[in-house]
Amino acid sequence: MDSRPDEQQRGITMKSSSIALYHALEGKEYLVNLIDSPGHIDFSGEVSTAVRLCDGAIVVVDVVEGVCPQTRLALKQAYSENLKAVLVLNKIDRLILEMQMNALDAYIHINQVLEQVNAVMGELFASDILKTEETQIDKQQQKQNIAGPVPNEDNNYYDWTSALEDADDSRLYFSPEQGNVVFASAFDGWGFTIETFAKLFSEKLGVKEEILKKVLWGDFYLNPKTKRFMKGAQEKAKKPLFVQVIFDNLWNVYETIVFRNERDKVAMISAKLGIRMTARDLRHTNGRIQLQSLMMQWLPLAHVVLDMVCKELPSPKEIPPGKVEKLLCPRIRDFDSYHPETKRLKDDFLACDSGDDRPLIVFVSKMMSVEKSLLPANRPRPLTQEEMAQRRERARQLREEVKRQLVQLDSSFANEVVTDDYEGIDPRLLDPSLCEPAFIAFARVFSGRVRRGDKVYVLSPKHDPVRALDTPHLQIDPNKKLKDLRSDEHITVAEIDKLYILMGRELEEIEEAVAGNIIGIGGLEEHILKTATLSSTISCPAFSEIQYAAVPILRVAIEPYYPAQLPQLVKGLKLLNQSDPCVQVVLQETGEHVLVTAGEVHLQRCLEDLKSTYAKIPLSVSEPLVPFRETIVEPPKVDMANEEIDCQNVDKGGSSPQDPAITVYTSNKQSKIKITAKPMPREITDLLDKSADLLKVISQHIKTLQGVSKNDNLESKLERLEVDGSKNQLSERVLQLLENFKGELQVICAKLSPEWGNLIDQIWSVGPRNCGANLLLNQTTDYQTKYLLLDKEIAEDPRFEYESSFVNGFQMATLAGPLCEEPMMGVAFCVEEWTLDKDSTEDTSHTFGPLSGQIMSAVKEACRKAFQVRPQRLMTAMYFCDIVVDQKALVHDDSLVACHV
Repeated sequence: MDSRPDEQQRGITMKSSSIALYHALEGKEYLVNLIDSPGHIDFSGEVSTAVRLCDGAIVVVDVVEGVCPQTRLALKQAYSENLKAVLVLNKIDRLILEMQMNALDAYIHINQVLEQVNAVMGELFASDILKTEETQIDKQQQKQNIAGPVPNEDNNYYDWTSALEDADDSRLYFSPEQGNVVFASAFDGWGFTIETFAKLFSEKLGVKEEILKKVLWGDFYLNPKTKRFMKGAQEKAKKPLFVQVIFDNLWNVYETIVFRNERDKVAMISAKLGIRMTARDLRHTNGRIQLQSLMMQWLPLAHVVLDMVCKELPSPKEIPPGKVEKLLCPRIRDFDSYHPETKRLKDDFLACDSGDDRPLIVFVSKMMSVEKSLLPANRPRPLTQEEMAQRRERARQLREEVKRQLVQLDSSFANEVVTDDYEGIDPRLLDPSLCEPAFIAFARVFSGRVRRGDKVYVLSPKHDPVRALDTPHLQIDPNKKLKDLRSDEHITVAEIDKLYILMGRELEEIEEAVAGNIIGIGGLEEHILKTATLSSTISCPAFSEIQYAAVPILRVAIEPYYPAQLPQLVKGLKLLNQSDPCVQVVLQETGEHVLVTAGEVHLQRCLEDLKSTYAKIPLSVSEPLVPFRETIVEPPKVDMANEEIDCQNVDKGGSSPQDPAITVYTSNKQSKIKITAKPMPREITDLLDKSADLLKVISQHIKTLQGVSKNDNLESKLERLEVDGSKNQLSERVLQLLENFKGELQVICAKLSPEWGNLIDQIWSVGPRNCGANLLLNQTTDYQTKYLLLDKEIAEDPRFEYESSFVNGFQMATLAGPLCEEPMMGVAFCVEEWTLDKDSTEDTSHTFGPLSGQIMSAVKEACRKAFQVRPQRLMTAMYFCDIVVDQKALVHDDSLVACHV
């Protein structure tokens, strides 16, 4: 499955790849879509895109290394997406050959690893239950507050243990007797479950298979006198039945073939196991090769894992209703707030039907880059005589051109190099376009049937079905591509060009695909950037945003080695940004191209892709860039000599401290703005940073209300608000989160100085990008705004028309501060005065431009000047690292440990 050269060289997976596997079990046929995802933390974004398309997960754990941080991350990603997981305990051969454990020690070690995995699952389960319980408690408290307090009731006490005791976790943990654990050695090609040996030894021991399944794992042993299975092997110092029946036999095979290299006994062992080995394997001198040939026939790993997948993991038709709502609805929104047509799509998800009457719903998790020469249409095929003649003529012309170029250098060398052999020439030399990358959409069909030639709606991640369905006479231009859309347009129409079955590095072309399958779709590179939803109806919402476990943090500046090749770099960065789900490409105001990756290994892979595939030019890469934030602090009380500054304030020629309030005017003098900057307390900054998603939704809602009422008179404005009131209302979930946010903010402000007492009434906007950790506060006496106070009526004021321009000026100022053009953090800008005089009869728009642009520039300038009159500071990022090690790696207190992060 590792098709990239760097994957094969490093021995790790860097790109998720899918393969369709056929398996037959108990007379039934199954098609298993398997996605091989990376295990390195730098490529956890590939895991996130794979998890979104799956119904179950196979978690592979190295029994020598145990539970690593990436194992915890994989389990958390699977649990967060409501995936049922099965466990493969791999590399048991290392316990035999490297660790040289005996069978009993290996059993105890594996049992401990299994307990560690289950402990992680228990933590995830408990935190999820307690979080759900906390939400229910909040709802109950709100109902009690409305109805009035209940007498003689202690509201500060709650029994949290009851929620965990009532929750059902019977199918949560991994247990060999349940059939969801495989013991394996992928290197030697063998694997087994408890059921495997229960079938083998049920007749030999004369015990029913169901009984063996229950006693083969655990504290059971075989009493040789009574021939009965007894409990208490550890207490009576007996070998567990698992060691007696399974591990002892396994260890004997390794000792005989690998350690003692008794080749004459291989044939005898294979005969007892009913295995027929080839004469070539029997004559082989390498005992490990003989062992692999024997074990792959006795306990084939592929069959065991696929059997477990078909029995334990759910099919696409068994998708839980909770997962459907989670896919269709982002965390900040309620599913009940959707249009009735949208809510009916839930039944189509649950049905997973491929009938023609079902709507088509396809989710694209990422765009894969494939060289065009590897597409099925460009594969080598038998050529006709005419095609062979054309290719021979093209090859002859190409060689003649090369010969003419070489003659200018050295004629003798040209005669030796250029021959008349035209047959072995690479087809990519004849057609250089075959070296260019093509993008294949990595997708899953959740409902309906998709065919070649179908026209579908491509819904970008910002698509809102409520707004689209409520828009009268919505017209979608079928000729528009992604680059042609306006900021408020999120739908394009695309034709399904090619459909593929993904077979690792190979692609098999098909005519149609049905619900439940993972496929590749060609021809969508101009409609999809990273992810999208394909549907036959615009009532389908865009799937919720994929939650990546690791955010990009490693930033480097990139420029071409030769400046003339800058256009090729820009094109290559666009292609890289489209093909990698976890990479970010930023063009700074200085013109610098910045590449943001998840880590060092991820950065190396991205640079290699740029040099060899996308840009195909030499690059110059800077040292890693550190992100900064600009802020202000309170004026110091003491100087550098620890002496109080107030005592040294001596009158020196009548000089006075600079006024922190900055007053600016627009160019035409029609508007006056007075702004003061002050540092925010750390508690408020942290709360804003934590509530970024909620603040973004509120800001979008405010923009919607402004769009409804702008440029309307009062009567038509109120009429439209009454008509469209249903779609312009926030959902109950958002309103609940808003109330929680205001309550938490009020508690924080109550502990601070009185100047922060009425902060909730003053908040005008947050920034940058409407979700940052900076505030714009309205402290004017004659202009009213509404941000957190959504129930406030809209007042008629001539300044309302320019409110968005005022806020945009604040957003621009906080996005790039005056110190080094980095975003601000922890700064509150207080608007003390804003006047507007539009009664002037003189039209100055032709001289100074529109008044909205003048206000925007004036606010930006005022914010930057107010920032500069305060003591300024530059904040750098802090890196927190949790180091999780095995108990054996712990050191004594008197040991000296050096750790470099």
